[in-house]
Amino acid sequence: MFKPDTFALTALLAALTALGPLSTDLYLPALPDIGRAFGVAPAQAQLTLGAYLIGFAIGQFAYGPISDWYGRRSGFLVAMLCYCIGSLGCFAASSIEMLIGARLLQAFGGSGAVVLARAVVRDLYSGARAGKELSTMGLVMAFAPVSAPLIGGVLHTWFGWRSSFAALLIFGVALAAMVFRKMPETLGERPEDRASLRTMLAGYRRMLRNREFNLYLAIGAISYTGLLAWLSAAPFVLQSQYGLTPLTFSLVFTIGAVGFLVGNMVASRIVVRNGLVRTIGKGAIVMLVGGLSMCLVVAMNLGSAVLLVSAMAIYLIGLGLVFPQAIAGGLSCFADRAGAASSLLGFTPQFGAALVGLAVVALSGKTAWAVAIAVLAMASAVVALWLVLRNMRPTQR
Repeated sequence: MFKPDTFALTALLAALTALGPLSTDLYLPALPDIGRAFGVAPAQAQLTLGAYLIGFAIGQFAYGPISDWYGRRSGFLVAMLCYCIGSLGCFAASSIEMLIGARLLQAFGGSGAVVLARAVVRDLYSGARAGKELSTMGLVMAFAPVSAPLIGGVLHTWFGWRSSFAALLIFGVALAAMVFRKMPETLGERPEDRASLRTMLAGYRRMLRNREFNLYLAIGAISYTGLLAWLSAAPFVLQSQYGLTPLTFSLVFTIGAVGFLVGNMVASRIVVRNGLVRTIGKGAIVMLVGGLSMCLVVAMNLGSAVLLVSAMAIYLIGLGLVFPQAIAGGLSCFADRAGAASSLLGFTPQFGAALVGLAVVALSGKTAWAVAIAVLAMASAVVALWLVLRNMRPTQR
């Protein structure tokens, strides 16, 4: 078993968290071709991404509170089993409906890995120290969105769109084996009340009455929604409007993903010194600069995919500073219910982002304005929420 406060455990938790971006970004270059392969419109092909986001959100709602009663390790094993079966279904899908259904199951498994990894962090750390750990995990797992589109583009070019899901299946099986052999149980004292839907919902209601938790929740959800709006629209905007091939799309898209890597790298170094709230503030300003830059690129109609993606990279630098600290702040509000808090902090961004992503894709057929405006709106909202948070007295700075 891996010991707490070691890089080995951090790396395993990061790899489990990386299932989310890997499962979305790896197959993005093939998304338009999946639609053509099944003879469906782009909006219907995009449902494979929307279904994943919705399944991911629903799964996160359940795993956390259940793990507060039954333990983190057993939850991980159930989640990885669902993920592997779902990945196999995606690989073998014979229709767009079957692919969408398999993506739901894949997402339900992947969501458990993410929720429980964050709960483990709260079991072991708190405050800025938890923020540093989540940022370090983010730094390790940020290689997923950096490398996944490129790897997915190469796999798609050489072997077709099913190869991306074969790769996800292999990765899932390897992680399941590592969890079975090396993941320790980190849950300490368990709740005294019995496990039931009623007590689960009562716990969520108690959390949603906490103003500080709600601010961290909203900051995390809104900042993440900007990313998902971009992920949903980018394959269609960059390939249809800017004329990129799946492989060149992968190369250009990677520029943006590097921004998230840089943001997490900076956050892991400054958060203990600056605290959660100040780090979020720095990131919020960077996100706003990115959103304004994106709108400027679209308004000038320069026709450059690189400039558009570079503007998004600025937003993602800010996201790397904001999102892990928002999660750490929210988790710190409810140390006794880390699993349930992690679920709510994960469910809300995914569900909201799924709805916004669908709307952005529907409006992105002829222009990139929809995604640019969405990104700027999310950044502006995060700045406004941070100003409110700054004037409070958070329990963990």
